[in-house]
Amino acid sequence: MNTDLILNSINQHIKLDSTETDFFISLFVPKQLKRKEFLLQPGEICDTENFIIKGCLRVYSIDTDGVEHIIMFGTEGWWICDFYSFLTKTPATYYIDALEDTEIIQISKENLDKLYERVPKFERFFRIIIQNAFISLQNRITQNLSCTAEERYLDFIKKHPKLEQRLTQKQVSAYLGITPVFLSMLRRRLSNN
Repeated sequence: MNTDLILNSINQHIKLDSTETDFFISLFVPKQLKRKEFLLQPGEICDTENFIIKGCLRVYSIDTDGVEHIIMFGTEGWWICDFYSFLTKTPATYYIDALEDTEIIQISKENLDKLYERVPKFERFFRIIIQNAFISLQNRITQNLSCTAEERYLDFIKKHPKLEQRLTQKQVSAYLGITPVFLSMLRRRLSNN
């Protein structure tokens, strides 16, 4: 199990000794997903927090008209789950699937609680991760309410310059809340400027 990426991420916020590092790593289980394979579907309980070692996942819902709404993408170095389901042990409302062959490491709620108890500084680490996710979510909501489609698209490619090449036009448009045809017109217009 490759743990370099997650340990580098942790070391940006907290410092671990070798015993803490070994304990932390012992709580994770590796998992591989093939492209288009589901990590989670609505109605299932999200029983793990997932750290992406390699690959790309998406979190999304499908409305009553069959329209897909992508909430987030996750790539190398990101955490991903249906957080509400994970914390409350209630059925998930989101799909999470792999857009590429993906490697993740997973920690269960029970093991996360053991980690907090035995190595309390991890509460600080996960607080920082959750705060950053909350800020990102607030910014995304504000953008969706107050920015044009063009502004949202430009912000997306500015914040995630390499991600767009890994996604289909349909996936990018589902994230931005626009149609693939409109995204195509927008890209064409921007490339002519």
